[in-house]
Amino acid sequence: MPGSPQLVQGAVCFPIIGALLLALIPEKSDRVRNPVAVLISLVTAVMVAVLFSRLSSGEIPAVTVLPVMFNLELAFRVDPLAALFSLLASGLWVFAVVYSTGYMAHEHKRARYFTFYLLSLGVTMGIAFAANLFTMYLFYEFLTLFTYPLVIHEGNDEARAAGRRYIVYSFTGAGAILAAIIMTNGVAGTIAFNPGGVVAVTAAAAGYLKLIYVLFVLGFGVKAAVMPLHSWLPSAMVAPTPVSALLHAVAVVKSGVYGILRVTYSVFGPETLRSLNLGFFLMVLVSITIIAASLIAMRQDALKRRLAYSTISQLSYIGLGAGLLSTLGLTGGLLHMINHALLKITLFFCAGAIITVTGKKYISQLNGVGRRMPVTMAAFTVGSIGMVGILPVNGFISKMYLIEGSLSADLPVFIVVLITSAILNAAYFLPIVVAAFFREGDFERPRGLEGPASMILPTALLALVCLLVAIKVDLTLPFVTSIVNYLFGS
Repeated sequence: MPGSPQLVQGAVCFPIIGALLLALIPEKSDRVRNPVAVLISLVTAVMVAVLFSRLSSGEIPAVTVLPVMFNLELAFRVDPLAALFSLLASGLWVFAVVYSTGYMAHEHKRARYFTFYLLSLGVTMGIAFAANLFTMYLFYEFLTLFTYPLVIHEGNDEARAAGRRYIVYSFTGAGAILAAIIMTNGVAGTIAFNPGGVVAVTAAAAGYLKLIYVLFVLGFGVKAAVMPLHSWLPSAMVAPTPVSALLHAVAVVKSGVYGILRVTYSVFGPETLRSLNLGFFLMVLVSITIIAASLIAMRQDALKRRLAYSTISQLSYIGLGAGLLSTLGLTGGLLHMINHALLKITLFFCAGAIITVTGKKYISQLNGVGRRMPVTMAAFTVGSIGMVGILPVNGFISKMYLIEGSLSADLPVFIVVLITSAILNAAYFLPIVVAAFFREGDFERPRGLEGPASMILPTALLALVCLLVAIKVDLTLPFVTSIVNYLFGS
C-alpha cells in the first residue's frame, strides 16, 4: 500500500488522469465508458477511506508538491476537517456517477459530460486536501472551470445564460478571495492552515482584519449561495439533474462552505474572531439567508427550483454553527454538513427520476405520482422529513446541536430562526408528499421497475442511509467531535 503522501496526491490526480483517459472513449461506447467512470470514482473513494484510517495521530503532515515562489507552494495535508469533506464528496460521487449512467443514457455529449464530471471530482479532492490558501484557491478556480461545461450541457439559450451568470458570480467571488489571501499574507506572514488560526489581533490591525474576514466570507459565500450572492444557483438548475446534485449536495456549494470553515477555524481562529465580534456578523448574514430563501422556496412550482432555494437556506445552517464559535455550535454545523449532503442528494435523485420517468417538472403536476413511483416518493418523503428536522431522519440531530449551541451562547434569537425555518420547510416540502400519495392524479402503478435501476437503487439506498445515520448517531458524532476538538486545539 502506498505511503500517505502518495495516497493524498493519488486521490487528487487519479480522477483527473482517469477523466482525461475517459475522454478518449468514443461517444457511443457507453458499455465501456460507464463502468470505467464508476470504477474511477470508486477507487478514489477507497483511497480517501484509506487516508481516513491513517488519521490516528490527528493529521497527515503536509507534503509540498510544487514550490512556486516566496511562501507560495502547492501543498497537500490531511487533517480531520479535510477527511470529513473528502470522505463525504468522494463517497457520494460514487452514487452520483452510478445514477448518471442511467440518467444520461439517452442524452447527448455523454463523453464530455463524464469527463468533466470526474475532473470535478479530482479538483474537489484538491480543495479538501489543500494545506494552505494558495492551494485551495487554485483548485477552487479549477472547480469553476470544470463545472461550467456541466452547467451549460443542454446547449440552449437558457443554459448558456445560466453558465454566464455562474462564471461571473464565481470569478467575482474568487477576486474577493484573492485579495483577502494577499492581505492575510501581509498581516500573518503565512497562508498555511493551522488549528486555532494564524492571525493575531493588534489594536492597529483590528479594522483591517475585519475587512479581510468579510472579503473571505463574501468570496466563499458566492459558492455557498449566501444571499444576496445566490442567484447563480437557481439558474443553474437548467443543467442535468446529476449536475444539480453535484452543485447542491456534494462539490460546489460544499466547497464554498468548506472555505468559510477553513478561514474561520484554520486562518483566523475562534479567539481572534471573538475579539473582533465577527462570529456574530456571520450568524446574522446566514440567518437572513435561512429565512429569506425558505420564503422564496414556498413560491416555486418547478421542483428543482424549490430544491435549489431549500439548498440556499439549509447551507446557511452550517455557517450559523460555525459563527457560534463554540464546540456545540460547530458540532451542529459539521453534522449538518453531512446530513444536508445525504438528504439533498437523495431529493435531487428523486427529482431526476420523476422527470426522467414521467416528464413532469412542476409540483402542480405531481398529484398521485406516488402511485406511479412509490419507492422514489418514499425516498423523497424521507428527505423531506429530514429537511424539516423530524425524527427518525438525520436532519433532527444536527438541528438539535445548533439549538443547544445557541442556548449555550445565550443567543435565543437564533433558536427562533431555526424553528421558523423548520416550519417553513414543512410548509414547502410536506404538501408535495401529501399530493403524491393522497391526491388523485393521472398516474398508474408501474408494471415493472418504476424507473432505471441505476437511478432508483442509489436513491433508495441513500434514503436508508439517512435513516441509519439518525438511528445510529455514533456513525458520525464521534468523528465530528474529534474534528471540533482538533479545530479548537483541545
